[in-house]
Amino acid sequence: MLNAAFVLDLDVFDDVYGGPRERLKRTARVVYGPVARPELGRMGEVEVLCSSWGGPVLDEALLDAAPRLKLVLHAAGTVRKIVTPEFWERGIPLVSAFRANAVPVADFTVAQIVYALKRGWWHVLRAREGWAPAERVAGAGTYGSRVGLLSLGAIGRLVASRLRPLDVEVVAYDPFTEPGAAEELGVRPVGIEEVFATCDVVSVHTPLLPETRGLVGRDLLAAMREGATLVNTSRGAVIDEPALVEVLAERPDLFAVLDVTDPEPPVAGSPLFALPNVIVTPHIAGSLGPERARLGDLVVDELERFASGEPLRHALTRESAERLA
Repeated sequence: MLNAAFVLDLDVFDDVYGGPRERLKRTARVVYGPVARPELGRMGEVEVLCSSWGGPVLDEALLDAAPRLKLVLHAAGTVRKIVTPEFWERGIPLVSAFRANAVPVADFTVAQIVYALKRGWWHVLRAREGWAPAERVAGAGTYGSRVGLLSLGAIGRLVASRLRPLDVEVVAYDPFTEPGAAEELGVRPVGIEEVFATCDVVSVHTPLLPETRGLVGRDLLAAMREGATLVNTSRGAVIDEPALVEVLAERPDLFAVLDVTDPEPPVAGSPLFALPNVIVTPHIAGSLGPERARLGDLVVDELERFASGEPLRHALTRESAERLA
């Protein structure tokens, strides 16, 4: 059996590994943890590091303290905060559960898209001022509407697949998608300007990279079609937030549903809480509570494959890790 250690935020341990832990023990012997921070002197026997939110940085000191380390299982999404150049140089496989974490984000996003197409939040907020017949407000609904996706990574692709049974046209902007991938999803690839100018809902799934910071600026926002909604479940800084506030103030017909902001949480007194055409949720689209067990199940599946000599399905490369949101 392999020797395993649990090192992660203890507040999420039961959610992530509480169920999968017993299955993990059939393949690995837990020799250390769960702990929030590793004592390097206790890492000498560890061959499999089981991590999640709050996991340790895979720096040279930890790697030197764990000379038998063969596999890192990260039951969360992005690994940017934990990987280092020294880690990649060691050639140790790193598994991320980002595809499992994509599931609740996609579910949340599709719910918001459908609700936006019915102008649901618009009606909710207006109802606080007094009830008004729905006929007074144009609402496209799903039939014949157009939805635009920014990026077709794991989440964007799931959103596209969930929209496919609905009577909506889906277009997407992603310059890095391999040829033909969008069409296989039933999505038409278009330029970013067309996404914003022609879609009833624009949903942002772009990872935050130096080149995508502020990608969605004033010109794109101001070009949105009348009555359109912007949904962001990716990273707040992908959108130029001051420009978004300005455009929303100038265009009361537009609406924004933001599960992420820049900064996060928003500063006290942020206009995002005062504008009548914005809904802000506190980064709830990703895995919460019992949903986190899906991530634990994914990495334990990978551990079983690793132990039996089968290829890993969710291992990251240095390049793919850099593109995760």
